[in-house]
Amino acid sequence: MAITVPVSMGYELAVRAKAADVFALLSDVPASVAFFPKVDKLTDLGDGVYQWEMAKVGTPQVGIQTVYASKYASNRAKGTVTWKPVPGIGNAQVGGSWTIRDDKTSTHLQLEIDGALTVPLPALMKAVVAPVVEAEFEKLVEKYLANLARKFGGEV
Repeated sequence: MAITVPVSMGYELAVRAKAADVFALLSDVPASVAFFPKVDKLTDLGDGVYQWEMAKVGTPQVGIQTVYASKYASNRAKGTVTWKPVPGIGNAQVGGSWTIRDDKTSTHLQLEIDGALTVPLPALMKAVVAPVVEAEFEKLVEKYLANLARKFGGEV
């Protein structure tokens, strides 16, 4: 028995770094992932596909490790970095995008993430587990954004 928890979030921020520098980092998947907390392992599977293995979270009795793969593509002219889930790898499907816009005195960033995590728990646990999974994912993404903001000279 398993439950699937959908996760969808969006963030916007403006940073001091130049758009070209921001794009260079965010389009380099291993460099960008280095700022994401609790990543145990990132594996390059080739052809723009990367497999993420996150650190286990939860309690000793109920520990959850998220594993997934996404295919990345970047478009410098549009200022976008996108990723789409790769089916059949791990227990999650994660897709999303970065949109990077040069606002002359700052760089505007928009992050969209859509995903779903499947955990081996009874359906009765969904009401308890779903909010915990969502909150944990949100904390990780917010820490990632804070790390990037520091790297890019702070928020404007």
